[in-house]
Amino acid sequence: MGTADISADSFADTSRTYDIRTYGCQMNVHDSERLSGLLEDAGYARVATGGEADVVVFNTCAVRENADNKLYGNLGRLASVKAQHPGMQIAVGGCLAQKDRDTIVKKAPWVDVVFGTHNIGHLPALLERARVQEEAQVEILESLEVFPSTLPTRRESAYAAWVSISVGCNNTCTFCIVPALRGKEKDRRTGDILGEVEALVNEGVVEVTLLGQNVNAYGSDIGDRQAFGKLLRACGEIEGLERVRFTSPHPKDFTDDVISAMAETPNVMHQLHMPLQSGSDEILRAMRRSYRQERYLGIIERVRAAMPDAAISTDIIVGFPGETEEDFEQTLEVVRRARFAQAFTFQYSKRPGTPAAEMENQIPKAVVQARYERLVELQEQISWEENKKQVGRVLEVLVAEGEGRKDEATARLSGRAPDNRLVHFTRPEEPVRPGDMVTVEITYAAPHHLLAEGPTLSVRRTRAGDAWERRQAEAAKPKPAGVLLGLPSIGAPAPLPLAEAPGCSTC
Repeated sequence: MGTADISADSFADTSRTYDIRTYGCQMNVHDSERLSGLLEDAGYARVATGGEADVVVFNTCAVRENADNKLYGNLGRLASVKAQHPGMQIAVGGCLAQKDRDTIVKKAPWVDVVFGTHNIGHLPALLERARVQEEAQVEILESLEVFPSTLPTRRESAYAAWVSISVGCNNTCTFCIVPALRGKEKDRRTGDILGEVEALVNEGVVEVTLLGQNVNAYGSDIGDRQAFGKLLRACGEIEGLERVRFTSPHPKDFTDDVISAMAETPNVMHQLHMPLQSGSDEILRAMRRSYRQERYLGIIERVRAAMPDAAISTDIIVGFPGETEEDFEQTLEVVRRARFAQAFTFQYSKRPGTPAAEMENQIPKAVVQARYERLVELQEQISWEENKKQVGRVLEVLVAEGEGRKDEATARLSGRAPDNRLVHFTRPEEPVRPGDMVTVEITYAAPHHLLAEGPTLSVRRTRAGDAWERRQAEAAKPKPAGVLLGLPSIGAPAPLPLAEAPGCSTC
C-alpha cells in the first residue's frame, strides 16, 4: 500500500494525541507548524502539557553540534515509554532524517516513521501505513513535490507569522550541509506569498516575517535581482499589516534597492539580520563566502546611512579550520566597526558531509573556546552600549506571549520594539493582551533587553489582540469528536531564544 492509497479521512481519530519536538532554525520551527496542522487535519489533538502523547514527532536539525547524539539519546529514553504504551508511534523528520535515512531505524528500531525535508505532507499517511503494516516506514524524497506553504498549518501565535518565500539554497558554503538536505532554491510565486499574507492579516495577524534560507536571493528563478525589494514594497500596500521583517539575507545578494525598500516602506521594520561568519578575507574565501570584509561593512554603512536607527544583528563562527590569531583579530575588528545590536556566536565543529570537516588545520578546542569567550565579551559590551542609546526613547511595543520568563514575579509584561529589541514593561492598569500595542518610555538597558519601569503611556487594542482572545476562548471549549481547530489558523512562534538562534537558515 502506497502513501497515496491512504486518505486522512480513513484514519482520523480524535482520541489520539501528538507531540512535536523541534530542533534547529526558523525553517524547522515553521515546518513544525505545518506538521501540527497536518496531524490535526487528520484528527489528532495536541497532547496536554505533561501528558504522554500517542505520536511523538522529532523534527531534527543536522547543523547543531552533536545533533545525532541528542536525537538518539532522546529516542533511547522513549523506548521504554513506548514499550508500556500500546499503539504509541515515534516519527523522525527534518534535516537529520534526510541525511541519515536508514541509519535511524537501524540504531533505533522502535522508530515507526522516518521522513525527510521534502515530504512532510506525507506524515499522517506514513503513520497509518506503519500501524497497518506493523513495520517501520522510511520515505525520503530527493526533491520537493509540493511547496510546503500549501499544507495545513497550526500557527503558534495569533499576532505574528512566518511566511516562507522560498525553500532551499544555491550557495556552497563549506561549513553548511543545508543545500544537500533541502535542495536547490525554489521560489514561491509572488501572488501566492501576498495571498498568504493577506489571509493572515484578515485573521488578525499584524506582523509577518518573510522566511528563506537565502531570503534576498528571491527572484533567482526568474532572473529578477530586484524581486525581493519589490516584494517588500508590495507588503507595504497590505492594509492592516503593521510590521514586516525578513530573515536571513546573504551579503552577496544584498542590493541597494532592498535598502531603499526598507527605508521607504513604512511597515518594513528597520531591523536587519546579516550573517558575517568571519571578518577575515582568507577565512571567508575558505568558507566559500563570496564577499569580503569591506563589501560587508559597506552594506552596513549604506543601511545606516538610509536608516540611522537600524538594529543590525549577525552570525559569527569562531575557530573555522585554518583560522589564525590574525584572522580572528579581523573578526573582532569588524565587530567593533559594525557595532551589532546582537550577535549569535558559534564555535566551529565538524559537520559530516561538509567540505570543512575534511580540511587540514582544525583548530584545537581550547583555542576555539578562548577566542569564543573574547568575542562574546566584546559583543556583550557593544550590545550594552547600543542598548543604552535607547534609554529615554518612547517606543511602541507589540505585546508578546511567553517572552518574559520573570514577568509574573516582576509584575511586568514583555514585547518587541519595532527594531525587534526585547522590552519588559510595567503592567498597565487597563487590560492588555498579546498582540496589542503599548507605548512606553525606556528607562534602563541591559545587554539583551530594555526596561520601561514607568507607567505605560498608552495601550492600543488591536485586531491581533482580538484574535488572541478568540483563540483562548476556543481552546477553553470542549472539542466534540471530529471537529478540528479551525485550520489553517494564524500566527507564528515568538522569536527564538538565544540558545535556538538562527543557524542553518542564516548562510
